[in-house]
Amino acid sequence: MKIIILAREIEDTGFKLYYSGKDRRWNGIGIIIVKGLVESVVAVIRKGDRIILVKLVIGGNIVNIISAYAPQVGLDDQTKRDFWEQMDEILQEIPVGENLVIGGDFNGHVGIDKVSYERVHGGYGFGAKNEAGERILDFALASDLVVANTMYKKREKHLITFKSGLVKSQIDNFLVRKVDCLKCNDCKVILGESLVSQHRILVLDLCFRGKY
Repeated sequence: MKIIILAREIEDTGFKLYYSGKDRRWNGIGIIIVKGLVESVVAVIRKGDRIILVKLVIGGNIVNIISAYAPQVGLDDQTKRDFWEQMDEILQEIPVGENLVIGGDFNGHVGIDKVSYERVHGGYGFGAKNEAGERILDFALASDLVVANTMYKKREKHLITFKSGLVKSQIDNFLVRKVDCLKCNDCKVILGESLVSQHRILVLDLCFRGKY
């Protein structure tokens, strides 16, 4: 299996893209670092073509940013199990005292119902929970994480991350450590900003204290 690994400057911007994928046409995952923080990157870890971690030191804070792309509904159970096992593995490599932010397309619906998941779900999701959404919530419970975009009461338009015709869903999420919740100021979908016509950009606003 060939894995394409890429780290390159984005022309005329100063931003840097860290990328990993089997094929440029399928799957693949990446993180873009703003030019002012490129020199703050101290490590990059890749798990196949669906998970990538970039570790930065920002104002004395160690911040681990993970971008993830969970298997789609139609893929086999083994592929899905492999993904969540790899997520567990990469979290084991992050010391408890370091900051952690996980963002990505998890291809699951955590829904609005937080029964049995009160520790990780704020109750402000969208729609009904499905099996893939339960996997996300179970992972959050096991890893002491919270689903950040369920913690803020928003209008529907600021919750929906995917819209195609009449189909609306919330398949993109941010997860942070429970101890870091106080560093989160807001999390919502930004209307009018998108990379493709169906997906909408989800933004998490975090504040780290320290010297810069």
